[in-house]
Amino acid sequence: MKTVTLKNGTKMPIVGLGTWKSSDKDAYNATLSALKNGYLHIDTAAIYGNEEQVGKAIKDSNIKREDLFITTKLWNSDQGYETALKAMELSLSKLGLDYVDLYLIHWFKGYENSLASYKALETIYKNGKAKAIGVSNYNVHHLMHLIENSEIKPMVNQVETHVYLQNDFLQEFCINNGIQLEAYAPLMSSKISDLLENEIINKIAKKHNKTVPQVAIRWFIERNIVVIPKSINEKRIISNFDVFDFKLDTEDLELIKTLNRGMKMFPEMDNVVF
Repeated sequence: MKTVTLKNGTKMPIVGLGTWKSSDKDAYNATLSALKNGYLHIDTAAIYGNEEQVGKAIKDSNIKREDLFITTKLWNSDQGYETALKAMELSLSKLGLDYVDLYLIHWFKGYENSLASYKALETIYKNGKAKAIGVSNYNVHHLMHLIENSEIKPMVNQVETHVYLQNDFLQEFCINNGIQLEAYAPLMSSKISDLLENEIINKIAKKHNKTVPQVAIRWFIERNIVVIPKSINEKRIISNFDVFDFKLDTEDLELIKTLNRGMKMFPEMDNVVF
């Protein structure tokens, strides 16, 4: 399993399982299936409502805790210093874990909230309850403000990224500041049909005898972006992980570059109403 090394030396598997909209039995089965088929990285969040089921699957997998990489996130209504500390304790309790490998602020909800919440994350990190800390859905100006006003730089920024939203500028900023970029919705979520029907990706997939999703996931690996495709279907979970036996060449990467449309499917980071 290929890993990336975060700023503090923590190793993060480059492919993980996303669990957004996976609830109860689906979250349990998907997580257990992933862990039994080579995954070591699971991404969840308080708002997903599935931390207990994810935690149960982690326990039932019988994989050593130190071999796993588990992420959860602070929800918007819990932002603030004291409320964030309490939210973290609740997440750990639901997961049945003593610590998570990565704890993220889920969305940017104003500069004041951001700083107060992130100070809580710094405390959580210093107390060993998170091996790494970071943010999700933060753009460059949000990151700049956080970096200027915090003691510990965020180690990860998880954002919507896919072939139609390639985030080159954001990735460059993150690289220059020691922040690992992580992609959610890598297969374009509700717009997956656009990806599956794309002629360029289909041509590349045929060339490598791979599926369109496998090519899309491999594209992130080539860019050194952590990627968390979501599925509750065991065959797709296995297929999404079968991406380490081929590489995209320069021609492939140049072709994919032409697909960038700046197309966001999720809310703009400065206009989150929830």
